[in-house]
Amino acid sequence: MRFLCTERKFPSCLHSWSFTRGTGTRPANTAHLDPSPEHQQGSAMGTPDTDLRTPDDGSGDGISTVSGSRNPLQPPDTSSEEPFTTYFDSKIPIPEDETHSCFSFRKLWAFTGPGFLMSIAYLDPGNIESDLQSGAVAGFKLLWVLLLATVIGLLLQRLAARLGVVTGLHLAEVCHRQYQKVPRIILWLMVELAIIGSDMQEVIGSAIAINLLSMGKIPLWGGVLITIADTFVFLFLDKYGLRKLEAFFGFLITIMALTFGYEYVTVKPDQEQLLKGLFIPYCQNCGTPQLEQAVGIVGAVIMPHNMYLHSALVKSRQVNRANKKEVREANKYFFIESCIALFVSFIINIFVVTVFAEAFFDKTNADVHEVCANTSSPHSSLFPSDNQTLQVDIYKGGVVLGCYFGPAALYIWAIGILAAGQSSTMTGTYSGQFVMEGFLNLRWSRFARVLLTRSIAITPTLFVAIFQDVEHLTGMNDFLNVLMSLQLPFALIPVLTFTSLPSVMNDFANGLFWKIGGGVVILLICSINMYFVVAYVMSLNHLGLYIGAALLSVVYLSFVAYLTWLCLIALGVSFLACGKTQQLGFAMRPELFLLNNVDADSVVAR
Repeated sequence: MRFLCTERKFPSCLHSWSFTRGTGTRPANTAHLDPSPEHQQGSAMGTPDTDLRTPDDGSGDGISTVSGSRNPLQPPDTSSEEPFTTYFDSKIPIPEDETHSCFSFRKLWAFTGPGFLMSIAYLDPGNIESDLQSGAVAGFKLLWVLLLATVIGLLLQRLAARLGVVTGLHLAEVCHRQYQKVPRIILWLMVELAIIGSDMQEVIGSAIAINLLSMGKIPLWGGVLITIADTFVFLFLDKYGLRKLEAFFGFLITIMALTFGYEYVTVKPDQEQLLKGLFIPYCQNCGTPQLEQAVGIVGAVIMPHNMYLHSALVKSRQVNRANKKEVREANKYFFIESCIALFVSFIINIFVVTVFAEAFFDKTNADVHEVCANTSSPHSSLFPSDNQTLQVDIYKGGVVLGCYFGPAALYIWAIGILAAGQSSTMTGTYSGQFVMEGFLNLRWSRFARVLLTRSIAITPTLFVAIFQDVEHLTGMNDFLNVLMSLQLPFALIPVLTFTSLPSVMNDFANGLFWKIGGGVVILLICSINMYFVVAYVMSLNHLGLYIGAALLSVVYLSFVAYLTWLCLIALGVSFLACGKTQQLGFAMRPELFLLNNVDADSVVAR
């Protein structure tokens, strides 16, 4: 077949390519190919059952789908192998509601689920630790930063969800089809590092909770092993239905709301200070510790692997992508659901920040040591009797709550941390599998995929748990936060790139406002995180580490610049392409009209 590139449609490419049909595989759930005439008619979104062409858009130059040496839409020979399945091989249907054309609670309920799973990344142990440290270091003064970071996170999650809904492929799958091989592999490795870093915090958070609940009888490594085992068990809940799995995650979020809400009611934070901190963007008498804590809040809230996760989760709903109205409706309800889910997660984060702001802001180690000693707490030795400002983490935070508000506060805190760690570990596992399957195009059995992705993330966690005690994990958490901050561009830049390409998103591509706004927000977030990384490296005070960091930064910034170059081309800065986008940047399938033919769920085989 031949793909014709016109200057009017694609100004950056002025030549045509010839391709032959390949023998590659098509993604799961792809509608069967049918060359019959009725299957070659449809909307401007593309028809669900056509393979090699999209309908004419009325301009007189119909666009043929680009196909490389392997055609993603050509079905594999399944005569000798079992069909490839993912977690979403059976999808949730969306009910019709003729009586409510603008908004339907029935439809919202049908779309409810992916946003709440996504919101768990905003409630993982890393976020909870950032919250409690924010309250202890800055009081109520940084609540507005938490609010701003959550709103920015919502807008970025919107882009990820739209990519999954419109294309029928999640972010890792689109990266696999769009980027050249070497950048694609580097991108996969970077995202895997982010997932490993996040997973280590989540698993260790669960292990700390188990240690607290067992009064120290179960060591950290024992808690890690328990977390690994029950994660494997819970991950197979979707065998009993995706709705039951989503309900289980909803149950864990409810536990977090109740436990941290109990701490909030017990401590009774000052409501006036809460409202001032939330809506007045000012930090009076703040110094370097408070600034670094504000940067840490942004880094903890916006997680790189969550973009990949959310773009995959939205595929669990049955949406006919050949119908613009259904796609637009899905985008609307997924955004509403994400707003509700992140509002719930924000309230839970508020509980944690304000509890530690009210009870422990400006407290010294000596203050806490005295109270713990008076209550005969076995943990009073954790806090030296000096006048240094109190520094807390998840473990010490629970101990301090127990000293001040009784054992019930400690155990309820531990239950909340366990729910946070367990739920985020499960969603982290899903992220790892989506990323690995998408970037590497794996066709393994389900158990093999779970085992591999779990092993990659769990192995370093187990080593840390064996050789580190529960009372001295702050340094490791700082390093993991830096690691995840470095990976943030490798999620944000691709999602802005692909959602801005009309060849990928068609009528749902980002407009000028989202292109400019998204670019500015991503630049701001990446700059804030780079400040955090630089501050961490400077605090190491070692010349050899400085030199190593400088060398790595050259390689790192070069790859980020490469992704940014491609992103700017997608945003419309066409002079940067130099007529060589196809050779230098995107892979042999730069125009993904074929995506509109993948996964058209409402179409049944005739």
